[in-house]
Amino acid sequence: MQAVTEGDRRKELAVLLEAMRAHPERDWSAARARAATLTKLIAGPSVPRQRTTPH
Repeated sequence: MQAVTEGDRRKELAVLLEAMRAHPERDWSAARARAATLTKLIAGPSVPRQRTTPH
């Protein structure tokens, strides 16, 4: 089994987006959810916001 790379995710996202553009008449609900997941994975971990305490 091979590890999935960021490049693999980018390629999958590009394929999904192109298919959605080419056939907007289809129901792309599952593909949109997958595209959102891929986008989050590509973006990496979110940076936690620092808590501010009142002085």
